[in-house]
Amino acid sequence: MTRRWLPVALIVLTAACAQQPRPAVTPQLPSGPLPGAAALQSDLSSIFQAPAFGNAVWGVLVRSLKTGDTLFALNPRTLLMPASNMKVVTMAAAGETLGWDRTFKTTLLATGPIEQGVLKGDLVVVGSGDPSLGGRPTAGNTIFDAWAADLRAKGISAIQGRIIGDDRAFEPQGLGAGWAWDFLDAAYATPTGGLNFNENTVQVTVKPGAAAGDFAAVESAPGGHDLVIENAAWTSAATAEVAISLDRAPGSAVLRVSGSLPAGHAPVVRSVSVESPTLLSVGALRRALSTSGIPVSGDAVAIRSLAAAPDVVRAVPLLTYTSPTLTQIGKLTLKVSQNLYADTLLRLMGCPAPLESRPMCTTRAGIRTVGEVLKGWGIAPGSYVMVDGSGLSRYDYLTPELLVTVLTRMNSDERHRGPFLDALPIAGVDGTISGRMRDTKAQGNARAKTGSISNARALSGFVTSADGEPLVFSMIVNNFNVSQAEADRLIDRAVVRLAEFRRR
Repeated sequence: MTRRWLPVALIVLTAACAQQPRPAVTPQLPSGPLPGAAALQSDLSSIFQAPAFGNAVWGVLVRSLKTGDTLFALNPRTLLMPASNMKVVTMAAAGETLGWDRTFKTTLLATGPIEQGVLKGDLVVVGSGDPSLGGRPTAGNTIFDAWAADLRAKGISAIQGRIIGDDRAFEPQGLGAGWAWDFLDAAYATPTGGLNFNENTVQVTVKPGAAAGDFAAVESAPGGHDLVIENAAWTSAATAEVAISLDRAPGSAVLRVSGSLPAGHAPVVRSVSVESPTLLSVGALRRALSTSGIPVSGDAVAIRSLAAAPDVVRAVPLLTYTSPTLTQIGKLTLKVSQNLYADTLLRLMGCPAPLESRPMCTTRAGIRTVGEVLKGWGIAPGSYVMVDGSGLSRYDYLTPELLVTVLTRMNSDERHRGPFLDALPIAGVDGTISGRMRDTKAQGNARAKTGSISNARALSGFVTSADGEPLVFSMIVNNFNVSQAEADRLIDRAVVRLAEFRRR
């Protein structure tokens, strides 16, 4: 989001906040008089009226995909912070706008001639916003090692120039509006960029010294990142507790590692976000090239930092890397709730045409595109407030009814049903609900997206009843002051009850 439209978003937010929180209304009776439905109504009402949540706001909607009946509704049109349930909207709109076969390309260009194995010029890496470049952080530099092998096969043995990252496909601001400042160093709150790598994170490993009182050892990967690590961590007695802290102030590349680690303790590994995804990408590439036997004389730099940018239009293409499809990217986005992927896809939806024929991708344009998609699905603008794609923002608001409508749309459209449902976590099996609802009728049955930020929990998706009836549901709770685990337990009880539901 840029400063130019932040006031508009705040005006919309103010209007949304004025409508909530408000006291919960009496749950609506199911449309059918069947005893089974009435019993379900009673049981769910009891669950959501738990005393511990007496000062919270619930929004719940359950419908039958077979009949269209509303089986249970509690504040279904109340605007609530959805947390990562926002990814349901982002992913559905991405499938509709970009198509599930969509891929993203990253290109390496040479700005000078290759003479006797030496590239006499800069190597430019042009990104198109691929959030999956490099794979999961555990993959290391595998992709860059492969690129080095390709360059050697083209006869390049050295680079007499710089490694330049061209991230101009995206607007410069990579953080979302309404993201809490105190978690911006976390691996789940990385900025998005036109050139990403390793999910824009660095893995920091802290090892104890030989004896109590010694400094701890700190290592980081991938190599070539731009973080400046200050080590203030030390080794404590073997009987002490682990007390390691990693902190990076917003807008700073300095990462301070402090606290203590007991002597003889196993290494502690933490992931942190970087300030500049572009510098992480080109720094790691430069290091990988040098390690692979292709020395680079120049620095790794971002193209926006240069007084005079190279002419990439006349540069010579050396290789092009194509990402996995949106189907594969979407599975990771929803299964593990990957925020970077979701926020990147939102920007890409603002410019679905080929990169060569469109301006840079912006969050504002992406939100406008999502709005057009939702309008086409019969969803009114007043039923949501969207400022990012991941749900990290506390400015985001959705209603359970909107989520049920979007989920129903995904299920009913043959183009979307397979890739979207396959991307949802499965209760007791995988993703963010792999450890929930085990040994119940919901295990291996319920497919749903989680949502979690401070004082907000959500779960929206599908479950099949004991009669074989497919159900769609959305459950969101805001403004509670008990543990998040307690909110999860109530939500899980409700989903298990849906899995046990019989009409008669």
